[in-house]
Amino acid sequence: MDKENNSKTIYLDNAATTFPKPESVYTEMDYVNRNLAVNTGRGFYSMARKATEIIDRTREKALKLVKGKDVADIVLTPSATIAMNVIIGGLDWSGADICYVSPFEHNAVMRPLHLISEKYGFDLIELPLKRETLEIDFEKMEYMFSMNPPTKVFATHISNVTGYILPVKEITEMAKKYNSQVIIDASQSLGLLDINMNDLMADFIAFAGHKNLYGPFGTSGFFVRKGTKINPFIAGGTGSDSLNLNMPKTIPAMLEPASPNIVAVAGMEAALDETIGRISDFEAKEKELTEYLVKGLEKIENVTTYLPLEDSHIGIVAFNIEGYKAEDVGTILDQDYHIAVRTGYHCAPLIHKHLMDIEKGGVVRASVGRYTTRNDIEKLLEAVEELSEEM
Repeated sequence: MDKENNSKTIYLDNAATTFPKPESVYTEMDYVNRNLAVNTGRGFYSMARKATEIIDRTREKALKLVKGKDVADIVLTPSATIAMNVIIGGLDWSGADICYVSPFEHNAVMRPLHLISEKYGFDLIELPLKRETLEIDFEKMEYMFSMNPPTKVFATHISNVTGYILPVKEITEMAKKYNSQVIIDASQSLGLLDINMNDLMADFIAFAGHKNLYGPFGTSGFFVRKGTKINPFIAGGTGSDSLNLNMPKTIPAMLEPASPNIVAVAGMEAALDETIGRISDFEAKEKELTEYLVKGLEKIENVTTYLPLEDSHIGIVAFNIEGYKAEDVGTILDQDYHIAVRTGYHCAPLIHKHLMDIEKGGVVRASVGRYTTRNDIEKLLEAVEELSEEM
């Protein structure tokens, strides 16, 4: 494999996956890969017990992060997409369901929901937005709920396109007035914003460990509130009760078939150690960098930004430059300036009709992280200004 030196690249694609990870994540994964990469829960020998302990500790720490020890269980999955499929595939559905989705949902939510809605014959209803700010319109939402009471509501916590922080607590509270199930996608928020399952009364909260938790790929899952009904969706070996063709009846075993990725989970445990107790610091830094980038872009002619209000925005800034397709901007920033951003529609099928960016091929998305510096932002602003002046 060719080993390319990426030290000169300014990485601003943290919404896709955070990079780099804390050094402790690499160190712990390397140690476990060399010394404890065995099948957990399926052996009584010492190495298997130690590997199992890593998974048990990781569960405990993840529940501690969301203050969920007494109110939730955690299910580990290889990705947030798999987590959402396990949740959606495990819920009870019928043609009578009234399912609301925010316009900011990722295809990890929308595609499995689309399959389910076609199978059972119900419609997916978008939560309303305020036209001026592209924020959730609570007055209209309350009216829609009163006219068509929800049975299920899906809402992402932070938009992976615009960085809008959705008011998921308030959405949940309104949905619960109608005894609706609520499923939150916290892929962009876990590790960046405080999540307290004693206050946020959602039934399920899915997460991606490789994003703002700063774990490796292969670490994701969801929190499920104790007592919430869910059916097995993916079946297979669990290392327990192996003569029984039925899946186990208890969570997490009933929702976690197959051999766990112990190396990745070890990285997730290290990432949790780096995160617990520091959320407010990470949030403050990313808000400061986000505001700095936004103010810089707003000073540049021929640049369009797609922004929620400042106090409901973090980490992600979407923009376009007049005269360029979004993809072209990304290519130029990479090849000429060594700046890594993401361009396109970002697997979010609903929001772009509101952004009216189809002719541009979506948006340019710059996303900051723990290791982003002001100098990185300044380099991006200089590059964008040069491009805008060429038109």
